[in-house]
Amino acid sequence: MSPRSLFAEFLGTALLVFFGVGTATLSFGFKVTGSSTSAGVVATALAFGLVLMIMVYAIGPISGCHINPAVTIGFLAAKKISVADAIGYWVAQFAGGLAGAAVLYSIVQSAPDYSTSSVGLGTDGYGSHSMIGLDAAGAFGAEIVLTFAFVLVILGVTRKSLNAAVAGLVIGLALTLAHIMGVPLTGTSVNPARSLGPAAIVGGASLSQLWVFIVAPLVGGVLAALVYVGLYPAREEVDVIEPAPELRGATS
Repeated sequence: MSPRSLFAEFLGTALLVFFGVGTATLSFGFKVTGSSTSAGVVATALAFGLVLMIMVYAIGPISGCHINPAVTIGFLAAKKISVADAIGYWVAQFAGGLAGAAVLYSIVQSAPDYSTSSVGLGTDGYGSHSMIGLDAAGAFGAEIVLTFAFVLVILGVTRKSLNAAVAGLVIGLALTLAHIMGVPLTGTSVNPARSLGPAAIVGGASLSQLWVFIVAPLVGGVLAALVYVGLYPAREEVDVIEPAPELRGATS
């Protein structure tokens, strides 16, 4: 596996967390969108969708721009990447999530009114940490469904080269849609690396609830792959967002 591919996954995940979680922190922690919850939801959804869209075009040709362990497990289950390469991607992605959160924290903690208890860092959660008070089972189910839809879109839109020009736009919009629905439910993970970074810094309930936002997205990613293989059994496709040349020999 190329160090270039791993670094691209690390960097892409770090930037996704920095901009996406950063916007969530500004919107809901610092209240820069005022008292409008809807404005905060839309701002956060757009931030995640936009940063993913530009990363697809920026690093897609290098690593495939998974920048999400749930996407990688979907590609693994669909036999588009080897186990060894998937493990490498997971390490890079989780490291990127931690790095992105650490850089974000180093910036916002210098604000005079900042504290992890009162402002937070855009963490995901359930119970009292959910806008609508969703319990653990509800959060688990929501994350499975949201991740399933998101990963299925990625697998589908990247299956033919004719989609190359619009793949990034479609994938970005899919993540935006997931956040519009998911932010009021759980804060929206659909990405274990996105959830790990902020939770590791904030600690407390965010860390104790983290298992939901690691396990459920991975389950959703596997389910998406199973449905994808069922919909396209012949596998007559050429990936648009694919691993770099040195990884292609490991895919089926």
